[in-house]
Amino acid sequence: GRRMRTLAWLGIASLCLGAAGAVPARERRKVEKVKADLALYENLDLDNYDLTLDNYRDILDLSNYEELYDYSDLAPKIEVGTLAPRPKDPMALPSLGTAAKTPKLQPPTAAGPVRPAPGPAQALPSCLLCLCIGTSVYCDDADLEQIPLLPPDTTYLYARFNRIGTVRAGDFTGLRKLKRIDLSSNFISWADADAFRLLPSLQELILPENRLTALPELPRSIVRLDARLNRIPSTGLRPEAFRDLKQLQFLHLSDNQLDFIPAPLPESLRSLHLQNNNIQTMHDDTFCDSQDHSQIRRALEDIRLDGNPINLSLFPDAYFCLPRLPMGRF
Repeated sequence: GRRMRTLAWLGIASLCLGAAGAVPARERRKVEKVKADLALYENLDLDNYDLTLDNYRDILDLSNYEELYDYSDLAPKIEVGTLAPRPKDPMALPSLGTAAKTPKLQPPTAAGPVRPAPGPAQALPSCLLCLCIGTSVYCDDADLEQIPLLPPDTTYLYARFNRIGTVRAGDFTGLRKLKRIDLSSNFISWADADAFRLLPSLQELILPENRLTALPELPRSIVRLDARLNRIPSTGLRPEAFRDLKQLQFLHLSDNQLDFIPAPLPESLRSLHLQNNNIQTMHDDTFCDSQDHSQIRRALEDIRLDGNPINLSLFPDAYFCLPRLPMGRF
């Protein structure tokens, strides 16, 4: 009986020892597996690492990926059917339940001239259609069909190489600082009589390469008028159109359809270009006062009459007051 008790105690002890050793063995196997997986990543050649759909499973063993890293706390909760996260402030989104209200147009008032309704593109301020630098507005080659709305402090406007066809009386209303307008190379066939006349600071009006058949009235502040390469006949100029322009220095009307020199010309004039027209004759007092032979007109040194069907040698009394003879056929 004593031997049987001894054997029973030995059996119980061996069972306890076996159970105690089993737990560390499982832990050791798990740790060894983790070390083996980490060794796999350490042995990767990252310089020549090329992960494709074909070798994805060979390079990375994702069987224990969830055991190694638990992202359950960091994963964002995604709402099914939502394309973008909702803003924190619900007022940031417009209300979809109400339709946008159409702004009401204000009726015109009698306080001043009303600008005709512009087209869709020209309804935008010019600084959205063009380039505004300081008080200069550059609208070159912008596919414009009319003058855009300009800032009130505009000083220089360049709108060359467009498709502007008409200059209206209201296009420059209120632009009291405007000094230069350059509308070269457009399709302008008409300019309202008051389109430029009411601009008190305008000094340069540049209109070459258009389709004008008449010149509008000009402000007395004008210094330079360039309307070359148009279709202006002599009937397209008002009688004595330039007499009262006491600051006009450069008058360039070459390559038009003029029949005579637009006299009288102001004493301030320095350069007159009328080449390539249809001028055939002139008067003795075109440039000089025929009653005052002591007159000397020193400012007017540049006169171009070449390319006209006129023989300048037939009018010697017309040049006695000039410092230089006109350029043309003698």
